[in-house]
Amino acid sequence: MLEQGTISIHTENIFPIIKKSLYSDHQIFLRELVSNAVDAIQKLKMVSRAGDYAGDIGEPEIEIAIDKDKKTLSISDNGIGMTADEVKKYINQVAFSSAEEFIHKYEGKSDQPIIGHFGLGFYSSFMVAQKVEIDTLSYQEGAQAVHWSCDGSPAFTLEESSRTTRGTTIILSLQGEEEEFLESARIKNLVKTYCDFLPVPIKLDGEVINKQKAPWRESPSNLTQEDYLEFYRYLYPFQEEPLLWVHLNTDYPFIINGILYFPKMRPDVDVTKGQIKLFCNQVFVSDNCEEIIPQFLMPMRGVIDSTDIPLNVSRSALQGDRTVKRIGDYIAKKVGDRLKELFRDNREQYISAWKDLGTFVKFGVLNDEKFKKQIEDIIVFRTTAKLTEKVAAETPVVEVQSSDGDAWQDVTPSPSSDSAPSAPYTTLKEYLERNKERNENRVFYSTDEATQSTYIELYKNQGLEVLFMDSFIDTHFINFLEREYQDVKFTRVDSDLDNTLLEQDKDKEIVDPKTNKTRSETIKELFEKSLNKPKLNIRTEALKSEDPQGTPPAIVLLPEILRRLREMNAMMQQGTAEFPEDHILLVNTAHPLIQNLANLNQGSIIQGDGESSTDQLVNLICQHVYDLALMSQKGFDAEGMKSFVERSNEVLTKLTEQASK
Repeated sequence: MLEQGTISIHTENIFPIIKKSLYSDHQIFLRELVSNAVDAIQKLKMVSRAGDYAGDIGEPEIEIAIDKDKKTLSISDNGIGMTADEVKKYINQVAFSSAEEFIHKYEGKSDQPIIGHFGLGFYSSFMVAQKVEIDTLSYQEGAQAVHWSCDGSPAFTLEESSRTTRGTTIILSLQGEEEEFLESARIKNLVKTYCDFLPVPIKLDGEVINKQKAPWRESPSNLTQEDYLEFYRYLYPFQEEPLLWVHLNTDYPFIINGILYFPKMRPDVDVTKGQIKLFCNQVFVSDNCEEIIPQFLMPMRGVIDSTDIPLNVSRSALQGDRTVKRIGDYIAKKVGDRLKELFRDNREQYISAWKDLGTFVKFGVLNDEKFKKQIEDIIVFRTTAKLTEKVAAETPVVEVQSSDGDAWQDVTPSPSSDSAPSAPYTTLKEYLERNKERNENRVFYSTDEATQSTYIELYKNQGLEVLFMDSFIDTHFINFLEREYQDVKFTRVDSDLDNTLLEQDKDKEIVDPKTNKTRSETIKELFEKSLNKPKLNIRTEALKSEDPQGTPPAIVLLPEILRRLREMNAMMQQGTAEFPEDHILLVNTAHPLIQNLANLNQGSIIQGDGESSTDQLVNLICQHVYDLALMSQKGFDAEGMKSFVERSNEVLTKLTEQASK
């Protein structure tokens, strides 16, 4: 026996701490041991290139073996190996890392990375093993193979071994409750999760079980469009193809490699949970990049690999420090740069992707001042204007950074000339410039094309352009726009009507000599009496149109300030905004229905005192007109819908009675 003794530790009772608290997941041990094995192989390559080893390094490989009878799991490599002195130094002295010393010695002699630190990571083995053994033979000429063994107590044994092949084997005698790691399927799954992209073949029962090639570490010029798509499908199976992607390959001011994808958004995707995978030297670390990626970029997907991101001992949690913040700012800037270039060089593709990108781009503008300044001029809105833009077919775009000065390269095929047309989009500045003569510094917008379609048509028919601000974030975004454009007034199409939409010549209205009232005044009184709603403000206006029948007989308006206060109160109370009683009913006196209603009411007055059947019909029609106008602003509850249906049936009954006389 070469030696028997006690492991040198710097913390009392370290083994219970290791077993219970070193890592949050026990399965991490396999990642650590495989990473150490790759590390050993890379070290051998480095000493060989430095001229310190003249032997044949052979084909690198890592072999995982399971022995269910002995309940052991072993990980073997054909790397650099260790001498007895190195085992004493790197294994017996916990918390001393061999990687730092090794890198310092061979600094500048190779570009091969050292993945892990053999010291503390090795001790993760004791989370699952009741005994851990090391059988190793150093690459050094004349080295004696040694065998190290520890049963989880500070005591260890170190003796000579009969091993004849260079490299290291770690043998774990698993604890009873950890026998799941004797199942081949479990090991394959762990290798796929943590070690799939390590550049060394990992074998189980003679079968290579890892991909080895990490696309993000490849030169962008070596990857095809299909390579990028295939990688995305591998990371996120059964998802729609991404919109476009960015290949990051930067060594200043940070070392960052990665591929970030802009996915097509789906209603069932939780945009608050990041799906970017964090790697360190091709070893999977975490699905959680929340401390690295700005919150507004959380919907992005892909991979970031960096050795400059500080990790804690478990490699699964990040430290929120200044470096991480700068890296996050850098990534956000590159995304902003890419969006600006796409907007400038391929606006059709930009607009095609906007329905998926728009929401989290706006979120970024609201929450990141630097990002806002970058892209505030390329925020687009769907518009009713008849522009000439067409949206390209949704062909994914490959956007890469060259290694030369972070210059962007577009390797996307040009969109086909027969791309399908789509609704036009415009920036706010373009809208204001286009409409400055007609309605200077006024922006008309819609938040719901379906329910506000009546109002939108009124504006369109008079040549007024309406922007659609109909995503869930636009309620907040409009407030932002008003702060940025303080001289611009934003008006929702159903809050009030621009004078352009109304007939202004009221002097032509005929006054009835019997009542000394105009027809508009008579109609207003008629609706006030029929509806009997003291808080309802009834206005009578003639909507301008070449086809009065094509306009609505009445519309409900809710003043902008009143509506916003209602929405703000609902948000603060975390409830639903109730429709206020004090709203406006604008009755369209130019509509044939309203004119006929006025004539019908005049006829009922001539018939004499008391409420005739005609009076009843007039009242029902007034209520029906109001109900129809109200439906575009709010949905009926069960009782309201029941009343509406009953009144509708009653109106139809009375109309058929009148017609049959």
